[in-house]
Amino acid sequence: MFKQMNVLTKWQTIVCCKHLDTKVVSIQRRCLSSKAKITTHYSVVPRNTDNRWKDINMERVVDETDIVVVGGGPAGLSAAIRLKQLANKDNKELRVTLVEKAAQIGLHTLSGACIEPKAIDELIPDWKDKSAPLDTPVTDDVFRYLTPTGSIKLPVFKGMPIYNHGNYVVRLGNVVEWLGTQAEELGVDIYPGIAASEILYDQNGNVCGIATNDVGISKDGAPKSSFERGMELRAKCTVFAEGCHGSLGKQLMKKFDLRANCEPQSYGIGLKEIWEIDKSLHKPGRVEHTVGWPLDKDTYGGSFLYHLNEDIPQIAVGFVIGLDYSNPYLNPFKEFQRFKLHPTVRPYFESPNSKRIAYGARALNEGGLQSIPKLTFPGGCLVGDEPGFLNMPKIKGTHNAMKSAMVASDTIYEAFSADKLQIGYEPKEYETNLKNSWVWKELKAARNVRPSFHTKLGLYGGIAYTGLFYVGLRGYEPWTLKHGGPDYTKLKPAKDCKPIEYPKPDGKITFDLLSSVALTGTNHESDQPPHLTLMNDDIPVERNLKIFDGPEQRFCPAGVYEYVTNENSDDMRLQINAQNCIHCKTCDIKDPSQNINWVTPEGGGGPAYSGM
Repeated sequence: MFKQMNVLTKWQTIVCCKHLDTKVVSIQRRCLSSKAKITTHYSVVPRNTDNRWKDINMERVVDETDIVVVGGGPAGLSAAIRLKQLANKDNKELRVTLVEKAAQIGLHTLSGACIEPKAIDELIPDWKDKSAPLDTPVTDDVFRYLTPTGSIKLPVFKGMPIYNHGNYVVRLGNVVEWLGTQAEELGVDIYPGIAASEILYDQNGNVCGIATNDVGISKDGAPKSSFERGMELRAKCTVFAEGCHGSLGKQLMKKFDLRANCEPQSYGIGLKEIWEIDKSLHKPGRVEHTVGWPLDKDTYGGSFLYHLNEDIPQIAVGFVIGLDYSNPYLNPFKEFQRFKLHPTVRPYFESPNSKRIAYGARALNEGGLQSIPKLTFPGGCLVGDEPGFLNMPKIKGTHNAMKSAMVASDTIYEAFSADKLQIGYEPKEYETNLKNSWVWKELKAARNVRPSFHTKLGLYGGIAYTGLFYVGLRGYEPWTLKHGGPDYTKLKPAKDCKPIEYPKPDGKITFDLLSSVALTGTNHESDQPPHLTLMNDDIPVERNLKIFDGPEQRFCPAGVYEYVTNENSDDMRLQINAQNCIHCKTCDIKDPSQNINWVTPEGGGGPAYSGM
């Protein structure tokens, strides 16, 4: 569908061929040598200390463009579309290049999703005439507080954050694919299957583009005969739209100290399934949310259940849990499975015609206004879920992500029109312009809802605060609450917590992790260094296992991390099933030792979501 760059033809062909026969690795225990390395990736094990790389040609092909956009989600595509709209209107030649690590645009996209249309109204006013896949307007809102055996239905009024009339239930991956088509028609150069793995800097320390990932490296870190160096895409301005907790965004935050004047980001993990259900239970446009059971009052989270408008009756059901939870025995995947057993939702899944057809998970930014970093730096800017514009009480961020990208593009284009777009350009006015937009106004009103849960009252205090200040006295808060530190610091030692007993999967309503991961379509080239890198291979056992009982084996929603027994001993070690990774970034966020660093695998790898 999308064009291929001539200089990448050979390299891209190698990547695509490698992904034809890869499969999700089985999650099983097996004996391993205690001397085996866990981390062999060059980001931790430098190549200049490895003789196997001594005679390898490390030169890269260089291509130049005006703007590079990193990430083909709602924000990245909105940035690219806006830039080309403005240039085409003025009959000016502006080259915009977008790289996306998924093999196809939309394959890595996952969201609830119930979206507000105001950003797309601004970006593409005639989206209905262009057959945008927004065809399920919300018809009914339901909000419940769950107890272990029943529920309390809560009223939903206009002005409440979960009032959704005027919004649309969508499959966001389909919307993103459609946005990709609009971008290509405008002349954006789109290159899927290309992972941006490195930030390029000029002699003055300004960002001047990105480098794509190398391919043809074996699992032990040695170059294979098929090794191909990535290429450099040099640009006057680089827009980073990687999504939540982007691997390059993390580096930018550190290098330019972008978090110097904001709170640490707070995160959640969202898990989702799509089900075919009985026609008698299907109500297209119905939106259901719950809080309460199965979580205790001190664990932030809740569910969503959206009725899709498909030829076959379908619902999207999911569960979101704040990653600031404290009990290391908590398993987000199993909490989600347990939720489906509640009598208020169980009928959807136990009907003879019910069938689960998709599964996925991703992390999301929950920090809100006080966690937004500085958005610009010499040579580029951050847009979308990279810095985090999710309105947590609404559980919506797509509209804000798209609008932030549009504002950034307006700012960049002004510089281009004034002939000021040069290498190292920093769109400083972007942040000011965004603060004058409806995005900032919306986030300011919602800024204290998430941290209001950090009291002894937990959920009850948060609900009361939301009702009083977000709905009743909206905009009258003279203060801004804090989140209380990064999520990874919130875990308590296992000895201070009670293990959680979860029901065994029944294969009808609840499922095991392996069968769930199989539904994600996840593919990775098997013979490559694990992209889940450890800064120190010894820390998982010496700290995480001994103190926290190995929480990574529970918080990962894809079974990537296992503690296994070493060969000829009773000692344990961490095994990383990198082929299972669905790119949710939860491990990088929640690891209590901050020893896991998620880096990009070979381009095209990862989940293959279909309209998630």
